[in-house]
Amino acid sequence: MNPLKKLAGETAIYGVSSILGRLLNWLLVPLYTNIFVESEYGIVTNLMAYVAMSLVILTYGLETGFFRFANEDTTKSKVFSTTFLSVTSTSLLFLLGIFLFLKPISSFLDVENHSSYIILLALTLAFDAITSLPFAKLRQENRPMRYAFIKLSNIGINLGLNLFFLVLCPWINECFPEWGVTRIWNPEMGIEYIFIAMFVASLFNLILLIPDLIKVKWQFDMTLLRKVLKYASPILVVSIAAQINLNVDKMLMPKLISDASEALAQTGIYGANFKLAVIMTLFIQAFRFAFEPFFFSQNKDESSKQLYADVLKYFVIFGMLIFLGVMFYLDVVKILIGPKFHEGLDVVPLVLMANYFLGIFFSLSLWYKLTDRTRMGAYMALGGAAITLALNIILVPQMGYYGAAIAILICSVLMTIASYILGQKYYRIPYELKRIGTYFAFGLLLYAGSTYINFDNQWLKMLAKTPLIILFLVVVLQKENLWHVLKRIK
Repeated sequence: MNPLKKLAGETAIYGVSSILGRLLNWLLVPLYTNIFVESEYGIVTNLMAYVAMSLVILTYGLETGFFRFANEDTTKSKVFSTTFLSVTSTSLLFLLGIFLFLKPISSFLDVENHSSYIILLALTLAFDAITSLPFAKLRQENRPMRYAFIKLSNIGINLGLNLFFLVLCPWINECFPEWGVTRIWNPEMGIEYIFIAMFVASLFNLILLIPDLIKVKWQFDMTLLRKVLKYASPILVVSIAAQINLNVDKMLMPKLISDASEALAQTGIYGANFKLAVIMTLFIQAFRFAFEPFFFSQNKDESSKQLYADVLKYFVIFGMLIFLGVMFYLDVVKILIGPKFHEGLDVVPLVLMANYFLGIFFSLSLWYKLTDRTRMGAYMALGGAAITLALNIILVPQMGYYGAAIAILICSVLMTIASYILGQKYYRIPYELKRIGTYFAFGLLLYAGSTYINFDNQWLKMLAKTPLIILFLVVVLQKENLWHVLKRIK
């Protein structure tokens, strides 16, 4: 099968599971932002930023390490069982630490009166870390359908429990109080039900993966683990730095803004508008899931470098289409969040573009993984994290959440430039910079032009912008020999 066609097909399947799952999950965003006030949603945003960071630490780069060594080791089961047992052991130690230091952790996170939040999130994190390697194994074995089924089941349970506790139970209690729904539902728990739903869904993930785990021939090789860890440790640094770039703003905002209630409100507004970049995030996630095993498997092919160059070009094209689509139809997209959060819409183009560049950075980052120069990737990511931290500390106290959006955009652009320069030095790939730059500049020009289209009627305004996105498509398809692109990714 054509490698690009295979990559596109698997990206589509991973994308369906991610997109459908996340879209179902994103149905909860208008729910949360209409039920909870800005400060309550700010607590959710703040805690979820710590969750994202913690999950990276708990998996410590072993997913990428697994892909790296499973492709060359004759006993793939040994690689999986060794890495899985390692992650499971450290996850259990993490849970022990959380329970031993629950009070100071709750105090640091400003939820000292709600330690149950921390317990639920810690259990969710442990389950997610433990299942990360079985999910990686499904990807490595090219089993995207089973991967998608389990992921969608997880999201369905999460969504269902949220709707049950936050919508159905309040409605029953109001309309049929004699039914006694308060025996299983407490109206005072509020956002805690969000964390309960996450916990149950993650537990269900683990249960669904048990049949795959039963088939494994269990063995543990400490020498192999050291080898994998040596390779993966820089990946961990890269991943932590990436999470700093994506989440440190939401983690620091409550600490950097002096007024505590205003800080949580701004965190909530920023977090809600950050989620409007969901389409770009989903595209990047689906692409990343398919691309990482793809470039390792294609490495020995003589035409691999040209394939990598084509992948970046097509990523830039589709990423720009997503950027234009979201910005041209923002009046529709914004219904994903409650009206009281709309004051933060100005950060959406900045966040979208930042995510776009992070996707380009990921596509470029294959050079240090394929050449085993993961330490250089770690240094580069640490530099980006330092930039993000510094800019947040400087800008957020002065500009609030707008400063946070500027910080992540600057960082993602600088990291992309650095990765390209270093990549061309150590693993030269014939990227078509002139053509890629033309598509990027043309897309930004169309966006700039669209800002001058103003009508009182939002539907008329969106209709007037539609020819611009069609123009972008026509120019790209013509430049790429008309239907050549579509034929290659059909």
